[in-house]
Amino acid sequence: MTEPVRAQKSPYVVELEPGDYSWCACGRSQKQPFCDGSHKDTGITPKKFTLTQKEKKWLCGCKATKSAPFCDGTHKSL
Repeated sequence: MTEPVRAQKSPYVVELEPGDYSWCACGRSQKQPFCDGSHKDTGITPKKFTLTQKEKKWLCGCKATKSAPFCDGTHKSL
């Protein structure tokens, strides 16, 4: 298993429609903050989540959050 790559130090602020999503946990996706399959052979898997209504979310960009996929402010101490 490899360590995640920090995609960016700050969170991604996104307005999301209801539905299923896969957050990139490895940091290698070219479609940040969402998974594009780049985690293959890393031992890291995306975090799936579902929204039932349209919402603004802060998705972790540093890949160090303890509340994946959501930002918990960990980036401030990196």
